[in-house]
Amino acid sequence: MPKALITGITGQDGSHLAEFLLEQGYEVVGMVRRTSTIRFDRIRHFQDRVTLVSGDLLDEVSLIHLLREHRPQEVYNLAAQSFVQASWSQPVFTGEVTALGVTRILDAIRIVDPEIRFYQASSSEMFGKVREVPQTELTPFHPRSPYGVAKVYGHWITINYRESYGMYACSGILFNHEGARRGVEFVTRKISDAVARIHLGLQQELALGNLDAKRDWGWAPDYVRAMWLMLQQDEPDDYVIATGEAHSVREFCQIAFDQVGRDYREHVVIDERFLRPAEVDLLIGDPTKAREQLGWQPTIGFEDMVRRMVDNDIRLLKEEHDLP
Repeated sequence: MPKALITGITGQDGSHLAEFLLEQGYEVVGMVRRTSTIRFDRIRHFQDRVTLVSGDLLDEVSLIHLLREHRPQEVYNLAAQSFVQASWSQPVFTGEVTALGVTRILDAIRIVDPEIRFYQASSSEMFGKVREVPQTELTPFHPRSPYGVAKVYGHWITINYRESYGMYACSGILFNHEGARRGVEFVTRKISDAVARIHLGLQQELALGNLDAKRDWGWAPDYVRAMWLMLQQDEPDDYVIATGEAHSVREFCQIAFDQVGRDYREHVVIDERFLRPAEVDLLIGDPTKAREQLGWQPTIGFEDMVRRMVDNDIRLLKEEHDLP
């Protein structure tokens, strides 16, 4: 039975990946930070099938101990300070976790067992002020947030360890991917949750920032499958994972409100607090390499994804508030 370690297992991607690996017959070890409150909502339905261990990307010694004790063959580094907006108010912390944290876990692998296969969660936010459309694995980076800058460091240190030490280290340059387990602080889930609340009479309006920002949005369960595929290849490499389609926040709102028979223009208001100091206007990925070399392609389209998210939030709110 192969064994995998997932950092960030309680997040959206970590929970989907853990489920996927369990289906593939893996033994799954999930790393969680030791805090006074840990949210297990996303993994509660399979929590008894995984081993949860304490560790921290700020503490390399904890990572070394963890690897020595559990001896995984694969490590998926999904832990990060992953909210772009928060990186402006916590730029140093974002750098410590999202950038230097990658070095700590790579170095721990190098010390304990350099044969471990490593996956790093890179991000389309690294492209930022894009140099070309669509973006490929060779497009130059121009990050526009502390988060994007930190992800660029994590991406390049992964390549550096691969080239310097011969480690099997991959980066997945994942474009935006959403679903029912997305945190409500992210704009997509903020929209679907608000639409559900407005539909059920629990809320009247939705405050957003730039409605014209465009993103390449995909279905999260599709994207964790790509992570696994990267570590099954003969040679390590980096891959863009995307749908190849761009849609605006405005389009997302339109489809979401349409799902409950409402006009988004009657409920959405612009709030300058949600505008970024440096905006990323257009991100769209070219997944050709992943399609040709990994055999990967998305299974859920944009409109279907939005409607599923709204329906799920309606269901959750009905259960929470005991509504018919």
